[in-house]
Amino acid sequence: MLLKVNPLHPSDKHIEKIVNVLRDGGVIIYPTDTVYAFGCDAHNPKAVEKLCRIKGVGLSQANFSLIFSDIRNIGKYVKPMSNATFKMINRFLPGPFTFILNANGLVNEIFGYKKKTIGLRIPDNRITQAIVRSLGNPLLSTSVHDDDTLVAYTTDPELIYNRRGHEVSLMIDGGFGNNEPSTVIDCTTDEVVVIREGLGAELVDDYV
Repeated sequence: MLLKVNPLHPSDKHIEKIVNVLRDGGVIIYPTDTVYAFGCDAHNPKAVEKLCRIKGVGLSQANFSLIFSDIRNIGKYVKPMSNATFKMINRFLPGPFTFILNANGLVNEIFGYKKKTIGLRIPDNRITQAIVRSLGNPLLSTSVHDDDTLVAYTTDPELIYNRRGHEVSLMIDGGFGNNEPSTVIDCTTDEVVVIREGLGAELVDDYV
C-alpha cells in the first residue's frame, strides 16, 4: 500500500497508521533526509528477519543502522563515548550523517550475536522523526538501492513503490528523495574517520 504523507506536517492519523504496521511486524519504505530506506521496529525479531530477507542477507552480514528521533536515546545502544565524539554527534544530528559507534548488549539482543559496532542516524526529516517518537523504539534501517547499474538511488517515490512496494507492508510517499546517501563517520576509535562521503561531507572537514 502507498500512503502519501505531508513532509512538512505529517498528520497524527497517518503516523498512527504507520506505527501500527511497524508494531505488527511490518517492514516499511520511508523517506529520510537523504535517500528512501527500508525500516522496521528494531525490537521486533520477526520484522528484523523480514528486513534481512528483503535485503537477501543474514543477520551476521546485515549492515543496517538504527534510526532515532533525538540524541537522548542513542546512549542506550552504544558503549560510553568520549566528550569529543558526543559533541560532534550533537553538532551534526539531526542531519545527513551516519555515525559508527561501539555497540553494547542491547544491540546484541537485536542482532542475536555480539555485534561490535552499529551505525546510528537521526535524519532531519519530520516524517521519520514522528514515526520513531510515536513507535517508542528505533527503526532498524537500510537504504533502498536502485537495480540500475547507472543510478544508485531512485528519487521518485512512485517509481520506488512500483519496483519494491510488493516487498513491504507499507510505502510512505513523503515527496521526492535525494540521490545521495548519508556521510558515514567512524567514531569507534580515538581517530575519527570519514568512511563514506555523502551529503554534508564538507561540513565535517574541521573534525577529521
